[in-house]
Amino acid sequence: MNTLSIVSQIPLPDYLAHANVLRQPETDVYLRYDERGLCLCKQGEKGVVQVDFASGAAQYRRTKGGGELIAKAVQHTARPVVWDATGGLGRDSFVLASLNLAVHTFEQHPAVFALLQDGLHRAAQSPEIATIAARITLHQGNAAELMPALAAQTGQPDVVYLDPMYPERQKSAAVKKEMAYFHALIGQPENEFSAFSANDAALFQAARAVAQKRIVVKRPRLGEFLCGEKPAYQYEGKSTRFDVYLPKAA
Repeated sequence: MNTLSIVSQIPLPDYLAHANVLRQPETDVYLRYDERGLCLCKQGEKGVVQVDFASGAAQYRRTKGGGELIAKAVQHTARPVVWDATGGLGRDSFVLASLNLAVHTFEQHPAVFALLQDGLHRAAQSPEIATIAARITLHQGNAAELMPALAAQTGQPDVVYLDPMYPERQKSAAVKKEMAYFHALIGQPENEFSAFSANDAALFQAARAVAQKRIVVKRPRLGEFLCGEKPAYQYEGKSTRFDVYLPKAA
């Protein structure tokens, strides 16, 4: 695992204590920790990316509604245990946890995992969302490798959720900046509608091997099927759809 480096002028909290502390950034895109928490920064840019479950889009979806499609796709009324194998910035995990579901979230990239840790830590301090944050359990590493072992230890999940990263087409300047930082950190997908990698295929196969009831894949509305495989059924919105696959027969 790559060594995690964080730019900070103040002591790091215990959950980030393993990181290498820098006084000045050594790369174009870097992590910074201050009194507001951990954030992803880019040299020469004012904006930052931070996992914030208490405000912004996460707050809006929690208080004003949203997430109806994903709720239907995972059949939330059946109270499934969901494994989010592509954690990213944790937004979908938080929506699922807001539906009163137990969620296990996997993230491979050390910097993104640290952002998630910090976001959940701050959420745990907020009376409004602490109970939601407590439903999310984080796992660092390659989900395709971790899921079989975890299933053997704790039992298989009802649902495995996948959100293969694809370029964001929304016009929002904030969204464009966020995705630019994110892609600079972990790599840029080649094509919005395809460019599935060997990692995507391995993750898809692992998901189908451990899920008991369904695999839910988030895609752009006009995007092709994950790994070219047609789903059993779909839930379609204005810009996004959720493809539902059934587990592999034993």
